[in-house]
Amino acid sequence: MKRIIAALLFIFAGTVVLAQDSTKTEKKDRKAKKEAKVKAQKIVKEEEVLVVKTKEPKSKTPVDWTKVDLSKRTADHFMIQYGLAGWSGGPDNIKPQGFSRSFNMHFLFDFPFKTNPKLSVGIGPGIGTDNIFFENSTINIRNRNQALFVRDTITKYKKYKLQTAYLELPVELRYSSNPANMNKSFKFAVGAKIGTLVTAKTKAKVDLDQAGDGGYITKTNAKRHFSGTRLVGTMRVGLGNVSLFGTYTVTELFKEGFGPAGIRPYTIGLTISGL
Repeated sequence: MKRIIAALLFIFAGTVVLAQDSTKTEKKDRKAKKEAKVKAQKIVKEEEVLVVKTKEPKSKTPVDWTKVDLSKRTADHFMIQYGLAGWSGGPDNIKPQGFSRSFNMHFLFDFPFKTNPKLSVGIGPGIGTDNIFFENSTINIRNRNQALFVRDTITKYKKYKLQTAYLELPVELRYSSNPANMNKSFKFAVGAKIGTLVTAKTKAKVDLDQAGDGGYITKTNAKRHFSGTRLVGTMRVGLGNVSLFGTYTVTELFKEGFGPAGIRPYTIGLTISGL
């Protein structure tokens, strides 16, 4: 009997030991599987990051302008320009005073480039006028030899100005960021215009003259002293239908020997364009 009990106890102890070993083995297996799973997930994430980093950027497909409807493109056909005018160069004692100004009106035909309608050429007729004001000075353009600037501190003028008007032909090389919607497009243009002199005159509003008279207007028309042709450089930059513009006259205002040398008008102002 004692032998049977001892055998049973031995078998029971062996079973317990085997169970404990089996439990430890299962824990080790679970731990190893968990570590392998974590390691595999880490490898997958690293591979995904590597794929993202090495992925080539998407290239923008160029616009096929042949498929874009530009039939309703407004462009800058009709342009009105208004700005401050001045003179560059000339004698120091002959300088415009007051609010000198320029006013231009042009109608330009727009010709977009077929390969890239963001670029175009504008050309057409127009008219440009300058009103240059003076204080305590007059200009004698009736003198047959040359235009004479005279200092006048006796007669009081309400206004005294020299007005010139030119028939012009502007040419522009234009850029627009969105040729399909010109009303919301950034625009830039550079060009030139050649003009022929139509009229040149002085206009004075006399407040009080040396005889005690006043309240009258005098006008003198004479263009013999002025250059009959002028060449002007132009530039515009803006958004939609509004832009800033600047001009600089390459040729001199007066003919050589018929007036002060070196005077070249310029203008800075606003352009309203479109149809």
